[in-house]
Amino acid sequence: MPVLPDTACFVWDFLFAHHFIAATACQEADYGWMIRHYCLKQFQLSMEGIGQRLWCDWEETVGTYGELTNCTALIAERLDCYWPNRLVDEFFVAVHKQYFRNCSPSGRALHDPPNGVLCPFILLPVLVTLLMTALVVWRSKRSEGIV
Repeated sequence: MPVLPDTACFVWDFLFAHHFIAATACQEADYGWMIRHYCLKQFQLSMEGIGQRLWCDWEETVGTYGELTNCTALIAERLDCYWPNRLVDEFFVAVHKQYFRNCSPSGRALHDPPNGVLCPFILLPVLVTLLMTALVVWRSKRSEGIV
């Protein structure tokens, strides 16, 4: 049975693609080890220098975080790994759980305003509602007697 040219190309591509992928594929174990031992170690030292009180201050941590991101991308490039990838995602989730778990999305912790500000914003609408209700009832009773 004769082999069609397109089929022959497909067979050759299939046979050699496995060898090519195996030769150039990312070594995930090496990549994971390198980002933990090079990138994370430097990030930890920088974050200790910043101090835990300022971890949620984006202006203080943006440089260190950018260096961590660039480090993972550089190692991925050197090891012929795609970036970002599954390992990078898992790595950054772990970093966020350790360093930024107590930070609000906006970068500042949200708190209730002081009672001196909060009470007028609650009491004023309640009093206006009661006053308007009393005024409507008073006007409706007054107009009923005039018929």
